[in-house]
Amino acid sequence: MPEEGTMMPFKSVDRPIILGIVGDSAAGKTTLSGGIANILGPEKVVTICTDDYHRFDRAERASKGLSALDPESNYIDILEQHIQSLRNGQPILKPVYNHDDGTMDRPQYIEPREFIIMEGLLGYSTRAMRNAYDVKVYLEPNEELRIKWKIQRDCMMRGYDETEVRKSLEKRASDSADFVQPQRTYADIVVNFFPPEGRSDETGAHLNVRHTLRPTLPHPDLTPILEVGAKKGLRLELARDIDGKPVDVLEIAGNLDGKRAKAMEDLLWNLIPEAQHLRNNVGTFTDEENKLSISHPLALSQLMITFHMVKAALGHHAI
Repeated sequence: MPEEGTMMPFKSVDRPIILGIVGDSAAGKTTLSGGIANILGPEKVVTICTDDYHRFDRAERASKGLSALDPESNYIDILEQHIQSLRNGQPILKPVYNHDDGTMDRPQYIEPREFIIMEGLLGYSTRAMRNAYDVKVYLEPNEELRIKWKIQRDCMMRGYDETEVRKSLEKRASDSADFVQPQRTYADIVVNFFPPEGRSDETGAHLNVRHTLRPTLPHPDLTPILEVGAKKGLRLELARDIDGKPVDVLEIAGNLDGKRAKAMEDLLWNLIPEAQHLRNNVGTFTDEENKLSISHPLALSQLMITFHMVKAALGHHAI
């Protein structure tokens, strides 16, 4: 691993490489971004939650009848400026929103690192922001699954009860459709976790995942992986996206056994040998019992996105 303060030997672009991860509340953004940061090296990555840019605290939003998903509730213009500043190698003074009590904390001084992950609800809401990313991901889990994840997270980590969470979901449904979901169209990769057929109760390690791979990025040659995984949990096909445009769709089954999954992961690692300096915790997440678990589809998803981050650092995705 490179020493602290030195540039990764494979990195040839002299500015930060920026990954965007956008999705609705509890879509899995933090889990995905944390795994990618571990692969690239946590000391080389700064992760920024774009939801910190709320204009109003929780009580003010309630009094105004606004949700956190509404751009009117957020300093979109400041977020736009900050993304551009970070891309230019300049530090920012980032606002901090306290999700525990819904208030604002002291701002945080952030210096850019070699890789920047911007994750949140509204990261693609303006053209200027979209143009600043090197790789854009949209998370779109099965809606029933997302609701389960949100109830689990908000009850375990944020002190809500299930009735409060469901009421909040109902109130925010129209804003999600108006402001969050339309950002899907701007993503290079759409990631959709969903339960296997007949396993609607599955919420963790054995979820299937579907990647919609748009031609806005040069995706890796998956032929070796498909040869290993043919009829064994991995499928790639040409399809039409919801807008009618042609895309590649990669599906990874949640029932991959450990040996087969490792073989597929090794093949993906061989496509990004420059980033093998850290691979210990790839695919980890906190399950519904608050225990650390391993998901092979999550690991492969993290690796697929990391592949693009490394290629961007090599100058292959220049924008």
